Amino acid sequence: MVSLDATDITILNVLQLNAKANIKEIALKVGLTQTPTYERIKRLEKLGVIEKYIAVVNKTKVGFTIEVFCQVTLQVHSKELINKFELSVQRMHEVMECFHVAGNYDYLLKVVVKDMKSYQLFLKNKLSVLDSVSNVQSTFILSATKSNAVLQI
Repeated sequence: MVSLDATDITILNVLQLNAKANIKEIALKVGLTQTPTYERIKRLEKLGVIEKYIAVVNKTKVGFTIEVFCQVTLQVHSKELINKFELSVQRMHEVMECFHVAGNYDYLLKVVVKDMKSYQLFLKNKLSVLDSVSNVQSTFILSATKSNAVLQI
């Protein structure tokens, strides 16, 4: 775990809300000059606290209307099949997130596609054909009640 002071936390909060904030804006909010603010940001990046900067795209506005949680059960829990499954999923652009979980199934995937036909093709031609997959249950997202990428530190 990395030790963070109040200034580091403020910098992180500002960048989480606006990754395009410039050094001058951030410096004003944290009460430092630009040079120490820049150095702190670079330190946070070097330590891996800040992993990357991204733009959040409105899925619907670019034509992606279907979001699905796929609950995947593997046939066998061997290291080889787990690794093979995970490598395959990493190559599937439809899969936005993949979590190895404990419970009634082995993996939870968040899949985003343009329409129902696209999901059918994804399921039929990519996910269900993997040797390691025994079962897939699909849960379609009707609406998001809460969706937040900001981590409260």
